Amino acid sequence: MGGQKNSFLRESFLNELGPVVSVPELEELRVRYLGKKGLLTAELKNLGGLPPDQRRTAGAALNETKEFIEHALGQRKQELKDLELSRKLASEGIDVTLPGSYVPPGRVHPVTQTLEEITDVFVSMGFSVEEGPEVELDYYNFEALNIPKEHPAREMQDTFYVSKDVVLRTHTSPVQVRVMQRKSPPLKFIAPGKVYRCDADISHTPMFHQIEGLMVGEDITFSNLKSVLETFLHRIFSPDVPVRFRPSYFPFTEPSAEVDIGCIFCKGTGCRTCKGSGWIEILGAGMVNPHVFEMVGYDPKQYSGFAFGMGIERITMLKFSIDDIRLFFENDIRFLGQF
Repeated sequence: MGGQKNSFLRESFLNELGPVVSVPELEELRVRYLGKKGLLTAELKNLGGLPPDQRRTAGAALNETKEFIEHALGQRKQELKDLELSRKLASEGIDVTLPGSYVPPGRVHPVTQTLEEITDVFVSMGFSVEEGPEVELDYYNFEALNIPKEHPAREMQDTFYVSKDVVLRTHTSPVQVRVMQRKSPPLKFIAPGKVYRCDADISHTPMFHQIEGLMVGEDITFSNLKSVLETFLHRIFSPDVPVRFRPSYFPFTEPSAEVDIGCIFCKGTGCRTCKGSGWIEILGAGMVNPHVFEMVGYDPKQYSGFAFGMGIERITMLKFSIDDIRLFFENDIRFLGQF
């Protein structure tokens, strides 16, 4: 009786297996015979009702049938997968006789080009490169730089506040404080990076790039500052570009200066870019305020130094004659491909 049942199950299974043409159909067939309520599973459950001498023989026969069905299912599944692969290869084949598609090479972003060029100039003059966090404590961004709370100089920078005491840094000057806290003079480094301010128009964006520079040691004078910045500007723009220093105010330097170059477009005769003055403001600089030295534990009677800072986008706009800073961040390939 058990042998007839096994033969019936095998014959029935093979009849149903023949028309199967997809993996989902094959899975339905597997469940029909081997699932929890499958035909073969039901026969295995009925073994408990047979006498012991018949149970062993019937059980062995049913297990052989189960192995037969599992093997047949696995074999057909592989056949169906191979068939599907053949169909895909036939429909998605590559015609190697067709000409290849042109993939244009990538370009370095113009702001990155300028940033790397500026960095190379200062590194060649012996400056190292330092970095710091973009999400900064109010203490490092303002207070340690001689800008205490309620100080009017805070109004010079429209700040993104993360919380009462945490900001998105408005300049890379906090890196100066962090480095001076870690290291003793002499120091000579630049700090490039992203900065953030609540400002947006054709010449300002909420995020932009700055490079801050600091040199600290004994007997550092304003003459050293002028020499370094004039050398830098002559190498970035032109050896014959005129440079001038104008008195200005920054809370973390004293004395402070704005640094201008002669207009590279009109050569000093006056144009729209320089607003008829013949000069273009390029960066800010000055001698480090003694109070900043005191905040980091330096003796201002022993050490002196200078600091400077500049916007990378501004210099890039001048170098490439770009009149709208927003073009840098619109990701227009037609624009970026020109540089």
